[in-house]
Amino acid sequence: MSKTESAPTIFVISGGIGTSGEQLVHTLLAQFPADAVRVITVGNVRDPGQIKEALSRAQKMDALVVYTLVDPSLHDHLLHEARKLRVQAVDLMGPIMAWVTEKLGLAPRAQPGLYRQLHLEYFERVSAIDFTMAHDDGKNPDGWAQAKAVLVGVSRVGKTPLSVYLAVLGWKVANVPLVPQLPVPESLFSLDAQRVVGLTVEPDQLLQYRRRRQQQLGAPGPSIYDDPNAIYEEVEQALKVFHRGHFKIIDMTERTIEQGADEIIRHLSHTAG
Repeated sequence: MSKTESAPTIFVISGGIGTSGEQLVHTLLAQFPADAVRVITVGNVRDPGQIKEALSRAQKMDALVVYTLVDPSLHDHLLHEARKLRVQAVDLMGPIMAWVTEKLGLAPRAQPGLYRQLHLEYFERVSAIDFTMAHDDGKNPDGWAQAKAVLVGVSRVGKTPLSVYLAVLGWKVANVPLVPQLPVPESLFSLDAQRVVGLTVEPDQLLQYRRRRQQQLGAPGPSIYDDPNAIYEEVEQALKVFHRGHFKIIDMTERTIEQGADEIIRHLSHTAG
């Protein structure tokens, strides 16, 4: 038996996905060595059979059960079964709900996952940020089709800042760099062209961006990266890629990230409508 398998175990049983219970348990466990206690979450519990199965597992593992069940019948069933099986169970919500019910004179709605529903916009934003960071700079091409927008362009045209800005607004974004001497990913052209946005910028401004970047990095001397002729050729080749794919083209010359994002959102909203 591995160390993880032999570790003390806490079961989190929830009518939702179990986030609230997990957060509290992990907050408490932060006071102890990492991975000293194993946490198993049983979420979306909707019937007594799921409770019985989870408690049987907990009994065999001599585990502690904590639960966040807002459905009164499931709450009572778990309590009854836990006593019968001699499983220690801790109710994380019941006492607070009882107190609030008494003070307000109102019965709770007893709807699992209601917190997540009420804060759906927040959770969608977090999901969008996670997706966008996982698909930055051409990573995970298998996921590009799931993106709301795919931004394409040469280095320093603003792909990553735009992607992050849009992600904070709740948009799942992937971005793909166009690199000289490297082939353009053919999978790019199999995507819905209306969701692919080609970013361009005047070569003179791109030259300034790249030289500033080199100074920040302490990079030595001139290179092809900041060679004016090479930059002009890069921008021209990128435009050819955009035209080939029939992608929306947005010129970022003298535009802020916010202005570029606004145009992307207008474009995507128009195509969706």
